[in-house]
Amino acid sequence: MNEKKRVKLPIIVEGRYDKSTISSMFDAKIITTDGFGIFNSKEKQALVKKISERGGVILLTDSDAGGRQIRAFLSGILPKEKIFHLYIPKVKGKETRKKSFSKSGLLGVEGMNREVLEKTLAPFIEGEACKENSTDYDKKTVTKTDFFADGLTGADGAWEKRRILAEHFGLPGDMSANSLISALNLAFGYGEYKSAISTLFGGQEGN
Repeated sequence: MNEKKRVKLPIIVEGRYDKSTISSMFDAKIITTDGFGIFNSKEKQALVKKISERGGVILLTDSDAGGRQIRAFLSGILPKEKIFHLYIPKVKGKETRKKSFSKSGLLGVEGMNREVLEKTLAPFIEGEACKENSTDYDKKTVTKTDFFADGLTGADGAWEKRRILAEHFGLPGDMSANSLISALNLAFGYGEYKSAISTLFGGQEGN
């Protein structure tokens, strides 16, 4: 089994099957647009904007008309200098999970093989030394258990604490607990989360 290569920047793709394909081959932070769902989701828009601020994002949509629409929408809400546009080749075919060909008759991101995706993402793939230098703390993710332990769920005032935490990170204050956890892991990480908990609520940073 090939070792996963780490991708330097977060990758924006259209759907969960695209995410599944990439995550099976690469060590990367991946956010989905939920297809056209991002058009009306203020939470998702705020998240991709925040992620893009921290070094930029890779935009990797399908080669069909829908993919172009999503790419155009994101290009309109994100700083142009923060978007790295990558494109998959136009390959005719059908994903194995589908019963029929798509309207365009082209494979999407989920249908690309490792060789194609490695070539596409090559400018953003890190060397092995970077992977070796990461610590267990760096790799930790924020979980529902952390939220419960830090009083962000299952306690009086949990909603207000989540609002304060979200706004501290420049995110919408009315995000659900699950959405906030996802946003923290994608854009910030466990260390910044625990530091914020300590600063905002006087908690102790975890190990």
